[in-house]
Amino acid sequence: MQVLLDKIVEDSKKLTAKGKVASYIPELSKADASHVGIAIVQTNGKIRCAGDYMTKFTIQSVSKPIVLLQALMDNGEEEVFSRVGMEPTGDPFNSIIRLETFDGSKPLNPMINAGAIAVSSLIKGKDNAERFDRMMTLFKQLSNNPDLTVNEDVFMSEKLTGDRNRAMGYFMKDLGSIRGNVEEVLDLYFRQCSIEVNCMDIANIGAFFANHGRDLVTGEQIVPVRYMNIVKTVMMTCGMYDASGEFAVNVGVPAKSGVGGGIMCAVPNRMGIGTFGPSLDKKGNSIAGLNVLSELSKELQLSIF
Repeated sequence: MQVLLDKIVEDSKKLTAKGKVASYIPELSKADASHVGIAIVQTNGKIRCAGDYMTKFTIQSVSKPIVLLQALMDNGEEEVFSRVGMEPTGDPFNSIIRLETFDGSKPLNPMINAGAIAVSSLIKGKDNAERFDRMMTLFKQLSNNPDLTVNEDVFMSEKLTGDRNRAMGYFMKDLGSIRGNVEEVLDLYFRQCSIEVNCMDIANIGAFFANHGRDLVTGEQIVPVRYMNIVKTVMMTCGMYDASGEFAVNVGVPAKSGVGGGIMCAVPNRMGIGTFGPSLDKKGNSIAGLNVLSELSKELQLSIF
């Protein structure tokens, strides 16, 4: 396994020159495009790593499945999906067009930015500090890392430049998809995206998903199986933005990507995988990460299909 991982990572490094690091959030443009890393956490506890797996990056949209779990536990599925849909869009992750044109006037799914902002607005708490603290508690538990923190420089960079997300927030406020103070909701969303992780952290999260919401050590059911199934299904159909169908064919497991370069995967009953490579393709997915996962899926027959 180690020899395989080392080779796949080395081969994938050659592809990083074909992409670009995210620059629409200025702080993300500082990433080293040549970095590639992977961590695998098996449900039996075995761990394998290669490349730049300890390099820190911000979780960005990989946060969306975890926050969706929190929203489901806080509100139940009927309330959550009265505010956001379940369908793939075929549009870029930051598209605003379907908010006005789609019948029903709500974001199509929780994995695009508009849907994730609506989901963040559902987290319960007396104020934003309590909402984020509850959210962060779940992130720490699932990642098996009590020392997770927010990268404040990235948070401020997102807050100061997030005009498209701000436009979505106010538009959804008008539609009734979100309630409360729009700026507070956006602050919560920008902050969740700015949590700093490495490949091990998101591999642990993936292993939790692969283990159907049970703690890998104690076996405790932390999240109801029904909610885990909902979130993994949405990840399968929408988690890689408008490349989700292609990813399902080439890799075939529930996954979520982020413009920080991370991809989190859950191979049911087998393993969680976290990859990192900040060089992105035109759809916002890690070029190296996609190649690593495609090659690994072929070698280990990971596809659930």
